[in-house]
Amino acid sequence: MESENRSSLQAPKKPSVQGLSVLVNPDRPALESIVFVHGFNGHPDRTWSYKGEVCNDRHEHEDDDGERPSKRPRFLQPTSFNRRRSGVRRAVYWPQDLIPTTVPDARILTYGYDTHIRHRLGSAVSRNTVYDIAWDFLVNLEAERRLESSRPLLFIAHSLGGIVVKEALRRSRGCEMHHDHLRSIYESTSGIIFFGTPHSGADPRGLLQHIAEKIGRAIGFTVNEQIVNTLLPPSERLRELRDEFGPMVRQKKWTVHSFQEQYGVMALNGDKVVDDTASCLNDPGIEVTQHIANNHMGMCQFSGLDDVEYKKVVAALGRVLEATARPAPIAVRPVLNPDERSSYLDSLRFDRIDARHATIKTAHAKTCRWLLTKSEYQDWRNVDKIPEHHGFLWIKGKPGTGKSTIMKFAFANAKKTMKDTIIISFFFNARGEHLEKSVEGMYRSLLFQLLEKLPDLQTVFDSLESTVPNRGDVYRWDIETLKNLFGSAIEKNGRCHLTCFIDALDECEEDEVREMVAFFEHLGQLTVSSQIRFSVCFSSRHYPHISIEQSVELVLEGQEGHRQDMANYLHSELKAGRGKLIEEIRAEILERASGIFLWVVLVVQMLNKEVDRGRIHALRKRLNEIPSGLDELFKDILTRDGENMEDLILCLQWVLYAKRPLKREELYFAVLAGTEPDAVAAWSPEEITNEVMERFILSSSKGLVEVTKSKDQTIQFIHESVRDFLLKGNGLNTLQSELSSSFRDSGHEQLKQCCQTYMKINLSEYMPSTEPLPTASSDEAANLRRLVSGKFPFLEYAVRHVLHHADAAIGYGVPQDNFVENFPLGEWISLDNLFERYQIRRHTPNASLLYIFAEENLPNLIQIELERVPHMDIKGERYGFPILAALANENKNAIKALLMPYDNAGPDNDMPHDQPSCSTARDREEAVECLLQNGRDICSQKEFIKGHKSLLLWAAENGAGAVVKVLLATRTVDRTVDRELKGKNGETPLYTAAWRGHEAVVKLLLARADVDVNSKDENGWTPLYGAVWREHEAVVELLLARADVDMNPKDNHGWTPLYRAAAEGHEAVVKLLLARAEFDVNSKYKNGWTPLQAAVVGRHEAVVKLLLARVDVDVNSKDNHGRTPLWEAAAGGYKAVVKLLFARVDVDVNSKDYYGQTPLQAAVYTGQEAAVELLLARVDVDVNSKDNVGRTPLWQATERGHEAVFKLLQSHGALS
Repeated sequence: MESENRSSLQAPKKPSVQGLSVLVNPDRPALESIVFVHGFNGHPDRTWSYKGEVCNDRHEHEDDDGERPSKRPRFLQPTSFNRRRSGVRRAVYWPQDLIPTTVPDARILTYGYDTHIRHRLGSAVSRNTVYDIAWDFLVNLEAERRLESSRPLLFIAHSLGGIVVKEALRRSRGCEMHHDHLRSIYESTSGIIFFGTPHSGADPRGLLQHIAEKIGRAIGFTVNEQIVNTLLPPSERLRELRDEFGPMVRQKKWTVHSFQEQYGVMALNGDKVVDDTASCLNDPGIEVTQHIANNHMGMCQFSGLDDVEYKKVVAALGRVLEATARPAPIAVRPVLNPDERSSYLDSLRFDRIDARHATIKTAHAKTCRWLLTKSEYQDWRNVDKIPEHHGFLWIKGKPGTGKSTIMKFAFANAKKTMKDTIIISFFFNARGEHLEKSVEGMYRSLLFQLLEKLPDLQTVFDSLESTVPNRGDVYRWDIETLKNLFGSAIEKNGRCHLTCFIDALDECEEDEVREMVAFFEHLGQLTVSSQIRFSVCFSSRHYPHISIEQSVELVLEGQEGHRQDMANYLHSELKAGRGKLIEEIRAEILERASGIFLWVVLVVQMLNKEVDRGRIHALRKRLNEIPSGLDELFKDILTRDGENMEDLILCLQWVLYAKRPLKREELYFAVLAGTEPDAVAAWSPEEITNEVMERFILSSSKGLVEVTKSKDQTIQFIHESVRDFLLKGNGLNTLQSELSSSFRDSGHEQLKQCCQTYMKINLSEYMPSTEPLPTASSDEAANLRRLVSGKFPFLEYAVRHVLHHADAAIGYGVPQDNFVENFPLGEWISLDNLFERYQIRRHTPNASLLYIFAEENLPNLIQIELERVPHMDIKGERYGFPILAALANENKNAIKALLMPYDNAGPDNDMPHDQPSCSTARDREEAVECLLQNGRDICSQKEFIKGHKSLLLWAAENGAGAVVKVLLATRTVDRTVDRELKGKNGETPLYTAAWRGHEAVVKLLLARADVDVNSKDENGWTPLYGAVWREHEAVVELLLARADVDMNPKDNHGWTPLYRAAAEGHEAVVKLLLARAEFDVNSKYKNGWTPLQAAVVGRHEAVVKLLLARVDVDVNSKDNHGRTPLWEAAAGGYKAVVKLLFARVDVDVNSKDYYGQTPLQAAVYTGQEAAVELLLARVDVDVNSKDNVGRTPLWQATERGHEAVFKLLQSHGALS
């Protein structure tokens, strides 16, 4: 059946055996994606295909059920089949043939993978586990959907393929901080339809293994046990998936429909492959269950739209799609209104968002126009050639060649001439603040420009789940979210051509650029395949070498147009006339420039000075004195005279090392604080004008520093090559020989001292003396900030960054112990609060230095402070504790410093002798990464802020072994493992780890001498009890190895660990417990049940057998109603259990309960024919026993109407 809405892109005739295949791409924008995932030994085509034979009504004993071709073995026929289908004589692949009609606007995919469980002679066997398959599926699906990441997802999974889907969703949910882009799958999912997926069971691995074997037998193959063992993960991880999936469904409000097989298969003696108890989530609140009238293999094969079983699927699809159609199915909240979208848009903007573009000098007249005629540029503009270059042009050149000027020209020209194109840009700036030189800033800028120009695209914000930012608040964007939003916006922008200009990639971190280029390359591939017009022009130096497979490249060196640009510049800017000598000088400059436009500009400036002095005759001599090459030229400029060297050094240091670019007046007073501290006073603009300050800066920097032309004018080097010369070229060593080895090392120390000097300035005339500061957001506070900043321009920088420079100085070997010890904390807090614009970020007068160091990410200062304080658990301030402040701000270096291992502690540190040491730096790195990934979740929990939950407890709960190991080996953590680290329910780290089954964590905690292995939570549960209940065998063994463990602790209800294990049917755990003689096998629960009775009632035959093997077990123990284990087994009709009890010679078959009823009477009363037959076979059974009111078994059989039981009793001589 062909859908009228089939994609304009040719769908594959057959899906790929492995990986994702797109079956249907609708012509209209897809409203949702439907992904089919087959089961083990399945196939992305055959699993979902109905073979085209005529199908009529069939019954159990007919030769063919019409489900498969005639070559299918007869034993696959269902044991009962009465299903009507219309006569159809063609194969039907319903994902491709039926779904497009049922869901016209759906994009349909299928996923294939290799999990064959049969023997294969001569072929390699996949070693992937379910977890590997699920991870590969997740990664492939995210990559396929990257441009449509917010589109709702519906999964349709057969058999064990449902486990793959569930695990992929679980892994996606865990990608909040690390691989954040993969979380979009979890966020986008709207529903799941399962066909015969095994969900439940006390032993999930055993269940899956059993089902895999049954599938093999049903299909007629011998199961390769080795492959199955490789494929299936441990029971513990499967239990985690089983236990976590339900809460995931509830949290995200997914629609779940579980189809169950109605019939078994003859090969399994009529049994189902997955019985009904296993093929559902056992939670009616989150799923609907329904039978499909077929067996396990045929339950997802349908003959056509009129197939009665397919109509059930249609109804299930309707439920899911109806839920998807509700407002904001992903964010589980209403679609954003225009104001909310505008708030998100506003949060993308940042200060100096276009500062670099504004500071680039506009191209000189008659220059750069050659670019427009170059074949490379024209090919890039040619729409017909986009499939060849995927829309990418990359301009490359040496430092100083004028790349940014050309990019600014190209950008301006595009805006002027490409009227049907959206033009956006970003110019990286290594001299700017973080967002000016990072890909985060690039994505924010590009996204802001795009969404501002096309407001309709702001609907991409609707996919965000986080709280809408208030206007003016600082919103923390992460790169993966920005990439997803940018990709989604490009996809939605199908109607407009989008062109991006991105300049100076070399001025960003190399790793960031490589990832960004790879992402853009991916965008290029997807937009070409989707016929979306998307073009990008990059520019960079030649190094680092980063390439795109399909692009056009233009190298500036050697371009005749570029050389002509320099010639035009010389002709108009060298003000020396047009004589023969001047023309020769111009030619020589052009030749010596080697394509470096900046060298030409600087040389022209020098020669023009000679011209201004009337020294035309000296031009040749001056030119000969000027060295070739930028580095040599910079060296000449800096060393030609020795005037004001202190000003020069300090000025360069500030431009090089400042935490952020300084404004003109900030730099003026910063240099003054270092060279003439006595001259520091309140600023009088009438005396010290802007012109005065600019002349001072120009003189101090020898002309290598300039004031930008941006809105908030800041100071920068005239070109990034100046910074390269000073740092990479070791140019600073040329300034003063005595500072050549220590200049850089002491640079931050000098800047710190400048800050300290300026902070000592007298503010009493402007600051309130005793009254508290006005609220940070008030107009009064804003006026006060303006007043103080106007009089003392450098003060805010000095206060905010004095600690940064002190921390950096330590990194270069300058001690700061005295600085920390004498730091005026109170005064600093007062000044810092003055400049803080948000009240919540202000500090209290009691804030500790350690908290501030952690909040500001100052690892070196943290290490000094930790030598002065006993531990880091200092409570107070916004986030409660220093490490939480570091986590909240994602301060990786601060977290590392706070988790200082004992190995690095001082000689006086009192490390416990039993303390496990932090074994490797890798452990520490892993622990820090784990904490950072989960920092947002940790810091959002009030239990942490209030001190009701510790990081150690969290790490134990989440199985973060590396975190536990590092915390236990950290000298600054409170080392009491139990009493003071209990959670709100009284749980200790050991109990939590045992309950969760985190074996490695339990080992670490048990290595502590101060751990209380028998500590109870508020329910009376010990670590042993929790491990037993959750069936964590390895943890149980660890706890039993402790000599001081209490074997028989009772919880608040009187349950012991052995009782719990017996009641749950945990055979392996019971075996472990019974191996220890200390366990009380006859301990009773409140109702009088022993472990044996609990196992009997639970029908746990294997556990009953284990308990009966103990000679000291009381086989005739009576509960509060006088009932024995045999009485319960007989009443329940547990035939196998009755047989086990009969194997004990001391079992009392005639024991009576408090009502006088024997086991026989109990079995008769409930009509348990098999149990009655077993009891009557005993020669010692009293067939005519009477209860307290004189009723016999025969009388009860008559009264209850159990005819078969009545006949059995009569045949054994029973009397009424």
